[in-house]
Amino acid sequence: MNILLFGATGMVGQGALRECLLGPDVQRVQTVGRSPTGTQHPKLIELVHRDLLDYSSVESQLTGFDACFFCLGVSSSGMNEADYTRITHDIAIAAAQTLVRLNPQMTFIFVSGAGADSTEHGRVMWARIKGKTENALRRLPFKAAYVFRPGIIQPLRGIQSKTAGYRVFYAIAGPLLPVARRLFPNYILTTEQIGRAMLATAKHGASERVLDARAIRALSFSP
Repeated sequence: MNILLFGATGMVGQGALRECLLGPDVQRVQTVGRSPTGTQHPKLIELVHRDLLDYSSVESQLTGFDACFFCLGVSSSGMNEADYTRITHDIAIAAAQTLVRLNPQMTFIFVSGAGADSTEHGRVMWARIKGKTENALRRLPFKAAYVFRPGIIQPLRGIQSKTAGYRVFYAIAGPLLPVARRLFPNYILTTEQIGRAMLATAKHGASERVLDARAIRALSFSP
C-alpha cells in the first residue's frame, strides 16, 4: 500500500507514521505538513506544504495513494469557533476534496474524538465542528471513508503531544495509564493500537464507518 499521512508530527500522527514504516504491506508513506517530521526512512517521503487549504501547486505529488490517514488536529482550548472551524473542518475538507478527485479509489480515515456531535447542533463547540467534519467527509465519493473516535490515548515509544496541556497531563497521569488500560482496555488506547487499526482498516475495511475506542482496539489485532 501507498499511504498519505497528514499530521505526522502530532501524537496520533507520530504513532501512525511509526506503524506505517514498520508495516510489511506498506511500500511508501508520504507525509504532508507545514514542517518536516525529522524522521528518515527508505519508505518515507515528506511533502512540506505551507498552505493546507490549497493543494493546486502540489497535485502531481498527491496521486497514486491507496489510503489517507488524516491525523491533523488541535485542542479547542482558548480558540474561538471560527479559528477552530478553519483548522479542524476547512483544512480536512480542502485536502479530502482534492484527494477524492485525484485518488477516487482511496480509503480515507479521519481521526476525530470521542464525543463528536453528528447532529452538528449540540452546545459543545468542538464536538459540533468535529461532527460537521465527519459528516462532510463521509459524503465524499471515496472508495470508503472512516471516522476514528478515540478517547484517552497513551503515547508509546517516546511519542509526545505537541499541546502543552496534554504534555502536563501525560507527565502526571503517565505512570497510571498502563494500569488503567489493563482495567479498561476498551476505553484507553495506545498510539500503536490506533496506527495498527488504521492499517487494518485501509487493507480490509471495517464493519462500521464511525469507530469508537472498542472498535479501534479490536481492529488493532487484525493481521
